[in-house]
Amino acid sequence: MQKNLPSYTPSWVQRVTMWAESSKREVTYALCNDRRTLLWFGNQRAVEYHPALVRVDSADHMTHLVLDIDPPHGDAFPEAVRAARVVRRVLVDEGLDAVIKTSGAKGLHIFVPIDSSVSIDAAAAATRAIAARAERLDPDTVTTAFVKDERAGKVFLDSTRVGGATVVAAYSPRVRPGAPVSFPLDWDELNNVSPADFTVLTAVGRLGDGDRWATRMPQPQRLSTELLEEGRSIPVARVQAMHEGKRRARGSR
Repeated sequence: MQKNLPSYTPSWVQRVTMWAESSKREVTYALCNDRRTLLWFGNQRAVEYHPALVRVDSADHMTHLVLDIDPPHGDAFPEAVRAARVVRRVLVDEGLDAVIKTSGAKGLHIFVPIDSSVSIDAAAAATRAIAARAERLDPDTVTTAFVKDERAGKVFLDSTRVGGATVVAAYSPRVRPGAPVSFPLDWDELNNVSPADFTVLTAVGRLGDGDRWATRMPQPQRLSTELLEEGRSIPVARVQAMHEGKRRARGSR
């Protein structure tokens, strides 16, 4: 996996240099805005593509909320579908519309386009609140437990795809057996498909004449004050897990 462009990158590849807080350094990211650049990536043996959730001209604002639905094992896709429907119920109750795609692995990704008034911190809070509401609606299926051994075989609803995080692009292949592809779905298709249905050999034939992802994407939406306030009261899952890990380590010494 690589984010920083190598020194031999052709000058015609568009790029932007930004500070990466996680690695405490400046990283030069490629902007893959044309076919020529995508072909160059392919010639570098790039298989998976994980774009950021911010744009260069508005790096302090996310374009979408993302809920990553991660079932406990590869045979649990029906449970992932059930969890996705619970999340959609939360969104509908909140007046929000969303699109869904397979992750290209074993789960699903739900994308909620949001308007430019939403800061990264606010988007993170909203995502936490949506996940928490879904867990309350169906606690037998859904969990927000970040630590794997605390999930009790339930579907993990990951609300941490925010800020500098990336998410695999729609139509991107994955480096997995069978070369599956992350593929957009209609909500009424979920019960009749599995992630293995969409591969580099079958995905193009299923596309038809249009871009299923772009044409199904709703317009950017505004988030309610109530949703943001609820989310701000919920601890960040990664931070909470880190503190719990340190506590356990102290207890074992």
